Amino acid sequence: MVDRPPEQERPEENPPQEQVGVGIDTSAEGSLVLPEELISSIHGALAAGDVQQAEVLVHALHPADAADILEILSADERTLLVEILGATIDPEVLSHLEPTIREEVLEQLGAENLARVLMHLDSDDAVEIFEDLEEDAQQHILSALPLAYRHILQEGLSYPEDSAGRLMAREFVAIPQSWTIGQTIDYLRAAEDLPDIFYDLYVVNPKHKPVGIIPLSRAIGARRPEKLGDLMDQELRTIPLTMDQEDVAYIFRQYGLASAPVVDAAGRLVGTITVDDVVLVIEEEAEEDIMKLAGVAETDLYDAAIDTAKARFTWLLLNLGTAVLASLVIGLFSGTIEKVVALAVLMPIVASMGGNAGTQTLTVAVRAIAMRDLGPWNALRFVGKEVIVGAANGVIFALVMGLVAWLWFDSAMIGLIIGVAMVLNLVVAALFGTLIPLGLERLKIDPAVASSVFLTTVTDVVGFLAFLGLAALMLT
Repeated sequence: MVDRPPEQERPEENPPQEQVGVGIDTSAEGSLVLPEELISSIHGALAAGDVQQAEVLVHALHPADAADILEILSADERTLLVEILGATIDPEVLSHLEPTIREEVLEQLGAENLARVLMHLDSDDAVEIFEDLEEDAQQHILSALPLAYRHILQEGLSYPEDSAGRLMAREFVAIPQSWTIGQTIDYLRAAEDLPDIFYDLYVVNPKHKPVGIIPLSRAIGARRPEKLGDLMDQELRTIPLTMDQEDVAYIFRQYGLASAPVVDAAGRLVGTITVDDVVLVIEEEAEEDIMKLAGVAETDLYDAAIDTAKARFTWLLLNLGTAVLASLVIGLFSGTIEKVVALAVLMPIVASMGGNAGTQTLTVAVRAIAMRDLGPWNALRFVGKEVIVGAANGVIFALVMGLVAWLWFDSAMIGLIIGVAMVLNLVVAALFGTLIPLGLERLKIDPAVASSVFLTTVTDVVGFLAFLGLAALMLT
């Protein structure tokens, strides 16, 4: 009933040292940042070649904090520290590392050390690390692993990327529907291969299909003679193996789940996904969307300068094209600008206000689409609301800027022109700030990737066209 790879002998760990307990201060008044003195101590130990001190300091840390240390260090210091730790590195450290840094560390550890480390991770973490390796390295590591664990990794890679099959853990507790609470508790006490952490008991029928779920808290409080079928929740949220991880995260958020069973095409229980993994998915997806809006990548912090420059080139080239388009619009009214110099001073204001207003609407729309709060069922209402908001703000700022322009250039006509242009551009910005991401979503294009480029083009072109076009009609 417990699906878990056979336990292997854990690498020998260093005995406790006086420094054990060093780490971040998580008290109410404490900072959630690694202490500078700790970082300085590790820098100093590495610089002085004090292998023992560096090893002691890092082994005393929580795996997440040790991963932060590896990310903070320079490339040379990181290489030295990984060499010092070697096979004794806590396997959990690897699962907390950023992908770019983890790739460096995995390469340095070598296949044999990495094989030993992978066997002490939960299967979902092991698959996540294993999938990032080159094919040659994967084959080398597979040859060093026991058959049962080799099968788990190969099976994990057979599922689509970012799917529930990649995300799930193969360690879970499944109990026959016919058992009582007493039988279940006796089994759990006697079992030697239970998952390290689990929240629910999955109740299965003779075909190994989940038919219910029992939270551990309920099982512990029940009387021994009670049957599982009487205690279980039959309203079960099962996750298909091929479901995208974003959809998995949505289900967890929507129904407040702590864990959920993963089933194959035949409906048989094959794994479990827990809330700690989903939290990471939500964080990764949110970061990815934010980065895409700006045309950058999460790895930019760690990549080499030349790689970061290459990655941003396409985005900047596209922006250059839109800027040229806006400039062509300005060029159409060069004669008007020459006659009325005030236009050159004021026209960036209209485009800038439209761009900022559009970005506000765009951010709300992209987030709402990602969170499944915006779709065809409420799109018209959302568009209408944002247009009203844009128009209201446009009128307010038109009055303010119109008065400023009037007093500044002693011309009521210029004040009227910039006011009308500002209202038009803010309404258009609100309209396209909603229509662009909705349209891209409909076309199966990620709205976070392309929306901002299109929106910037629209607000610049409309802003300049409205302002300079009105000026050409009313001042010449």
